[in-house]
Amino acid sequence: MAKVSFREQVLRAREDAIVSSVNRLLAEKGFDLMTVDEVAADVGIAKASLYKHFTSKEELAAAAMIRILERALAFLEERATQSAEAPAIEQLKAVARWTMQVQLAGEMPSLPAQNSSLRAALTTNKAYIDRLMEVSDRLGSWITAAQEAGALNPALPPEVILYTLFARACDPVLGLLKLTGQYSDEQIIDLLLGTCFDGLAKR
Repeated sequence: MAKVSFREQVLRAREDAIVSSVNRLLAEKGFDLMTVDEVAADVGIAKASLYKHFTSKEELAAAAMIRILERALAFLEERATQSAEAPAIEQLKAVARWTMQVQLAGEMPSLPAQNSSLRAALTTNKAYIDRLMEVSDRLGSWITAAQEAGALNPALPPEVILYTLFARACDPVLGLLKLTGQYSDEQIIDLLLGTCFDGLAKR
């Protein structure tokens, strides 16, 4: 393996600090309110230095999304390895729980659903698309298995279930319930897991 130069180590460390800052600011403020200036100020570098790593606000957001998808893939790999015998429905519940824990910890980037420049930046970013497809494929296999086992409604298209799980990662109900101060994080997660997997009908 080629030795990484000191300069390259410094550049990687700076880039890592930038992405960490973007991730936190996106979680706190969202894409529309976050500015490149405050990212640079938060990291403690000049705006011109930031642009040497990322050329736009959209590229910054894509880097944050790639990081969270890599974290998700690491979690999925851990589940597949350490809990290989767990039923598919339990794997899916564990993933939903993890995404909600990340959001409640203030570590989930918040991006607008409707933003043409951001959508274009994401859909043309190969690293982002590759990781998104890998996450989707892994979840899709568990969704199919859970439907075949009768744990999920087989009449629902698998992509509807997949998008529902993705929605848990940015569910505003988590923050609203936390603001009330009536529930612990774990209680909030348990409540939303119930509505997600069991529905709202009386049992």
